Amino acid sequence: MNQPPHTARPMPADHSPADARHPLHTPAGLVGDTPVLWIGEPFTAAGRGFWAKLEGHNPGGIKDRSALYMVRAARERGRLRPGARIIESTSGTLGLGLALAGATYGHPVTVVTDPGIEPLMTGLLSAYGARVDVVTTPHPQGGWQQARRQRVEELLAVHRGAWCPDQYNNPDNVVAYAPLAHELVAQLGRADTLVVSVGTGGHSAGIGSVLRGFFPRLRIVGVDATGSTIFGQPAASRLMRGLGSSIHPRNVAYGLFDEVHWVAAPEAVWAARHLARRHYAGGGWSVGAVALVARWLARILPAENRIVAVFPDGPQRYVGTVFDDAYCRRHGLLGAPPADDPDEITDTRERTVTRWTRCTHVTDPLTGDERHDLAGATR
Repeated sequence: MNQPPHTARPMPADHSPADARHPLHTPAGLVGDTPVLWIGEPFTAAGRGFWAKLEGHNPGGIKDRSALYMVRAARERGRLRPGARIIESTSGTLGLGLALAGATYGHPVTVVTDPGIEPLMTGLLSAYGARVDVVTTPHPQGGWQQARRQRVEELLAVHRGAWCPDQYNNPDNVVAYAPLAHELVAQLGRADTLVVSVGTGGHSAGIGSVLRGFFPRLRIVGVDATGSTIFGQPAASRLMRGLGSSIHPRNVAYGLFDEVHWVAAPEAVWAARHLARRHYAGGGWSVGAVALVARWLARILPAENRIVAVFPDGPQRYVGTVFDDAYCRRHGLLGAPPADDPDEITDTRERTVTRWTRCTHVTDPLTGDERHDLAGATR
């Protein structure tokens, strides 16, 4: 029932998998047209499973798409001058994408990060020519993210003519993911449920809005980290990188989500490790969290429901964290598997969650607006 059809709606010419401006023999031309993989037994229950979009097959991960698009759009609008420096805050993956965009378009790149960045990622960024600037003290309210953003402002004042993509609030970070959604339509023909991690809000909004245009009844499930403020929870210290936030990015499209799940670090580690060992696929924190939720949905939804999960990157950068026994023991991440089912709350601000938890009443924590469908009717 869940096998992809032999024919699918053709992809529009203006949404080809690889940017037509980047021939396939260039590094940027390798971005896009990533494969899908069926995740079934033994990770899921017998006869159940979901499709995973493997964005780790891009050179640096899913954010290669947004980095190339944001840089190109800024150049076309005259906001980024030829040869000007690009400066941005990142936990790592966007930095790789910006290094690729810098090499493609001829821009030096500075990435501002924090001490939580993996040594492997720092090495890769440096190898690809990016300058890495590490902040040393978290902001008292906004944590490491706000501290990084303040450092970006300082560097922009020093480097005349420099440009910041501002991935948290730049609408181009959303538009950049339309090709990914069109790839899914061409690959699978239909999607009934979309499971996506939420950090800057770019790929969840970009993929979700386009897919719902094809499939108006699509259920969109957001996956956040415990300790993240995105959906109204109080900020707390977070090990997980790549999803969650201690600020409120404007790119988060609260109106798209039918439900949100928060996943804790030990639960994401369990899922990521089991997925890697049993399916030779996976990634780190985001992939583990998304896979855990998709696995549960595959069990509780009808077998014919076609579930699509977006895996933002691969496992390589996590060899010293998620896949390192000493690191995991040091942080108390090993031991008991996750519960069979998530905890439930009726409002995202009902109480502070510390384990896998689900809420089907999604609101914007800054405005209190409830979820609306495309026609504007409250769900």
